[in-house]
Amino acid sequence: METTGFTENQMTVREAVATLCAKFPNSYWQEHDQNEQDPKEFHAALAKDGWLGIALPEELGGSGLGISEATMMMQTIAESGAGMAGAQSIHANVYATQPLAKFGSREQREGTIPKIISGEWRTCFGVTEPDTGLDTLRLRTLARKSADGQSYSVTGQKIWITCAQVARKMMLLARTTSLEEVRKPSEGLSLFCIDLDRTSSSSYSPGLDMRKIKKMGGRAVDANEVFFDNYQIPADTLVGTENQGFKIILHGLNAERCLLAGEALGLGYAAVARAARYTCERVVFGRAIGANQGVAHPLADAYMRLEAAKHATYHAARLFDQSQSTTSTTNIRQDAVGVAANSAKYLAAEAAFAACERAVLTHGGMGTPPSTTSSGGCASAWCRGSRLCRRR
Repeated sequence: METTGFTENQMTVREAVATLCAKFPNSYWQEHDQNEQDPKEFHAALAKDGWLGIALPEELGGSGLGISEATMMMQTIAESGAGMAGAQSIHANVYATQPLAKFGSREQREGTIPKIISGEWRTCFGVTEPDTGLDTLRLRTLARKSADGQSYSVTGQKIWITCAQVARKMMLLARTTSLEEVRKPSEGLSLFCIDLDRTSSSSYSPGLDMRKIKKMGGRAVDANEVFFDNYQIPADTLVGTENQGFKIILHGLNAERCLLAGEALGLGYAAVARAARYTCERVVFGRAIGANQGVAHPLADAYMRLEAAKHATYHAARLFDQSQSTTSTTNIRQDAVGVAANSAKYLAAEAAFAACERAVLTHGGMGTPPSTTSSGGCASAWCRGSRLCRRR
């Protein structure tokens, strides 16, 4: 990646996080993916060095930096070889806490955020539902307030909730006024910071159930269906004002989109770099395959797409930070942040997909993962000892 134009803080983050990630080689991530094992050591290492609080207030134990620096952190993690497993193991702790830091009560902020920063607690984002997908305004999980106003009863279902098995807290978006009773769909939503109570390691409190989703890839981090059946939560878990949850959650969703765009960039740059190295090493008909335009040009095109998406991504992150700043003289509208963040996520994802696809094609028959023996070593004689081997 061309790094001209980044701030000193961003480059410091990139260097320091890359140094930490180097302690977790590709073999670590392959083993955790194959064994469906949470990368808790990686999460702990980032927490120990304070990275989980990169974009959270200093008075709560954070670094007081912005989503611009957090996006650089997530890009560096994905680019290191940790990929989406490394990113997903920690990114909700960065973006899901943004609404809590801005709109939460003093008790919520001081009682929750420092424990997330320290790594004692992990959090997850409870938004997506089976029948709504990206149509957040149509979600139907309902939180009914009790007659005495002391609690809410939550009924509904969430899906594709990452790290729910290891999370202590969930940022839950639910309806406090049903869809049929509101004037427009953006009304009637509320945000809660709730406990995912467990009576043991394998069972949950009454009214709460989780079912792990079996995945073909990305298995180092868990994905879940979460079921609520009159699950009781205290009234003081409400974040901000009741029925204003959609406006509040945008501070988390826009941050999420910036971070995910950075993660996509990391995947894309890593793929192009590996493919480019291989084109110099693979010799056919007496010369390296990278000397052929049919190989070199698609990779160059992929790199330029990543560079363009990079500018969109960090533009969105800057707008987000400026919109949150109390000292900025520029008034940044939230809808402008939303347009930039959505655009960045889409462009970066498209660029990363193209880069990864072309990297696989560049490797030809070696573009597929090598088969493994029962002992865990590579079965391919070519793969053993190669610098491209993911087990090195």
